[in-house]
Amino acid sequence: LSPDCSFTCHYRCRALVRLDCNGPPGAGDENDGNEHVLEKDTNVDEPSEWEKTELDQAQVEQRIKEYNSQINSNLFMSLNKDGSYTGFIKVQLKLVRPVSVPATKRVPSLQAGRPHPQGVKRRTSFYLPKGTVKHLHILSHTRVSEVIDALLRKFTVIDNPRKFALFERSEKDEQVYLRKLGDDEQPLRLRLLAGPSEKVLSFILKENETGEVNWDAFTLPELHNFLLILQREEEEHVRRLRHRYARCRQKMQEAL
Repeated sequence: LSPDCSFTCHYRCRALVRLDCNGPPGAGDENDGNEHVLEKDTNVDEPSEWEKTELDQAQVEQRIKEYNSQINSNLFMSLNKDGSYTGFIKVQLKLVRPVSVPATKRVPSLQAGRPHPQGVKRRTSFYLPKGTVKHLHILSHTRVSEVIDALLRKFTVIDNPRKFALFERSEKDEQVYLRKLGDDEQPLRLRLLAGPSEKVLSFILKENETGEVNWDAFTLPELHNFLLILQREEEEHVRRLRHRYARCRQKMQEAL
């Protein structure tokens, strides 16, 4: 419950809400500029209508033919002899926190007699650019957890996969619906059932909810890195709050 405007939301939905009721323009969270509709319903706990649909082999073959006839690229789906099928999914990465990638620093050896310098494994962090997308070629039985692992490998991200979650996004009646996918769900199956339209269904990789993360599973360097990130986020939040109150104080003084 927001003290400013009495907006109420589910506790798992707080990270999806961007509201700044009293602050001056530019003082709140930045909008990504891509959403022109309000995210009013997230339904993170409810399975989608596509997930409930069951198809037999003939229906799968017919759906693949219909899917391939509707796309304007060469990202076709193909039916395999064993009944499975392969195809492409596009995932948009909307990460608000930096990711860690490996970095190797060459340092001279301290021991005499070694002719070559010794490599020391290090890590560095950076923010992925907004609007980053990636196409993955996967199987019909590829699970969400495997998709997340593949995306992290593509970008050489060494953060623990538990930090991230895959969401399905859809638009209906000028509203945006987001649902967190379970680890065992099959994205290519959802893609086939929903069709190729990105408005009907698209995939987004975001940070996992912090309350759902098992922090005991992380290494000490990862935990230290998370603490630094949280400290920076806290400092930025404090800076915005001070700016908001300074503007409010200035307007009161002008009125006086």
